[in-house]
Amino acid sequence: MNLLLVPTMRFLRDLSLSAVVAGFVAVLVGFTSSVALVFQAAEALGATPAQTTSWIWALGLGMGLPCIGLSLYFRQPVLVAWSTPGAAVLATAGVSMPEAVGAFMLSAGLITLCGLTGWFARVMNRIPLPLASGLLAGVLARFGMEAFVALKSQPLLVTVMFGVYLLGRRAWPRYAVPAVLAAGIATAAVLGLLQGSQLQWTLAVPVWTTPQFSVNAAIGVALPLFVVTMASQNLPGVAAIRAAGYDTPVSPLVATTGLTTLLLAPFGAYAVNLAAITAAICLGREAHEDPARRYTAAVMAGVFYLLVAVAGGAVVGLLAAFPRELVVAVAGFALLGTIAAGLAAAVKDDRHRESALITFLVTLSGVTLWGVGSAFWGVVAGAIALVVQHYRTRPAQPDVTVKP
Repeated sequence: MNLLLVPTMRFLRDLSLSAVVAGFVAVLVGFTSSVALVFQAAEALGATPAQTTSWIWALGLGMGLPCIGLSLYFRQPVLVAWSTPGAAVLATAGVSMPEAVGAFMLSAGLITLCGLTGWFARVMNRIPLPLASGLLAGVLARFGMEAFVALKSQPLLVTVMFGVYLLGRRAWPRYAVPAVLAAGIATAAVLGLLQGSQLQWTLAVPVWTTPQFSVNAAIGVALPLFVVTMASQNLPGVAAIRAAGYDTPVSPLVATTGLTTLLLAPFGAYAVNLAAITAAICLGREAHEDPARRYTAAVMAGVFYLLVAVAGGAVVGLLAAFPRELVVAVAGFALLGTIAAGLAAAVKDDRHRESALITFLVTLSGVTLWGVGSAFWGVVAGAIALVVQHYRTRPAQPDVTVKP
């Protein structure tokens, strides 16, 4: 009894309103920004409506449980998300649903192997912190810009939210983001922008799909899914954790996401991985002033993910009811501090400044080559620049001749 009571009491003591809101905003941004792509991927594989709902159940469960378990275990914020570029791969896969499920399991097995062997951790340990900070800033900067681009379509809504953010950062910095979210919802309601018709009061029911393994799906789906999930999701996810100052072990995190995907793949969890963009919301000061208590924000995100898993269509519809401008604005304003910290860490060291800047710019560009996103190519470009600028050849040894 005491084994459960003591951690629960500590969690409740550490929990705050800002952490609850940070967890909700992370889930809100994660779902509303890419749930349509997940639906499109399921439809491309020939999923029935019941199977599509099962995908939401499996993904919500696959994200929620690791968020809660890993964050409580390490007492550090660990956020898990689905693979958005992975969904894009599936949308053009051209295989049947059973074959796709088999590919999900093969990809998950490879990810688990990378975690259990420590291969991925060794790669991440070789990336200098300035490059990781530049990578994180590049990933997040697009969201910061989108917040102000939204002024074009909804100037009043975004202006009110920005004004509340500035006042909040001055008067009550810990609760600035909750105030922005509340102001955005209230303003959207007054302007008639909330779409209540999106609500569907249905519970999600898991649907099993028996996997089939084929060479075509292994080469055309499993390998690309593995590559984009590791390069475009787990790589910036670890960078976000490191840039925030946490030393969370990488291998257990990656292995957990791989095993979770492996178990839930027959129900539609095609790929769950470490989050980067939404994780930054829970890793920053907006979640809690005390870094030791920010894990509660990731735990609350996990709770909201579980609600999505259980409620299915109802929660997805609720999240879809918010206008896009509200979502991008609250995400952009919530990430401003993290973007600034990432840029400051990236350019602080003269030795790594230019390579970190190259990492930032390539990542920010959004370039995609061979199906792999800009996060991977940003690290590659920065690493090449670092090697070229600072590689030192071993000086030639003097020719010493011993005279008789």
